[in-house]
Amino acid sequence: MPTRSRDWLNQALRDLEQAEDSVRSGRHEWACFAAQQAAEKAVKALHLHLGQEAWGHVIAKLLHELPETARVPKGLIEKGRVLDNFYIPPRYPNSHPEGAPFEHYGPLQSQEAICYAREIIEFVNSQMA
Repeated sequence: MPTRSRDWLNQALRDLEQAEDSVRSGRHEWACFAAQQAAEKAVKALHLHLGQEAWGHVIAKLLHELPETARVPKGLIEKGRVLDNFYIPPRYPNSHPEGAPFEHYGPLQSQEAICYAREIIEFVNSQMA
């Protein structure tokens, strides 16, 4: 059966583009979520590329579960932890003490999320090259 790793990486790149589009539209909560999705899908692409299955949505864990041969930089796992915080809260009002999600996210968060997602995608791309 052929690997679908390239499909996952291509969708990760598309999700990153969506994050950038969301920033331009002032939808920072969606930018954060799309960046999280981009990084998650990229890491899952690498797992598939390496012949492994990957389950879950916790980027830091997915990175940690890669084989040692992938040589994941420790800082990348920490950046994954930041992105993990953007999986549920940007979408659900009950994830915050009060206010709609869009009231809790701005350019600072969305730019950081996009930067970290881009770093993870670049790492994955280099591993899959």
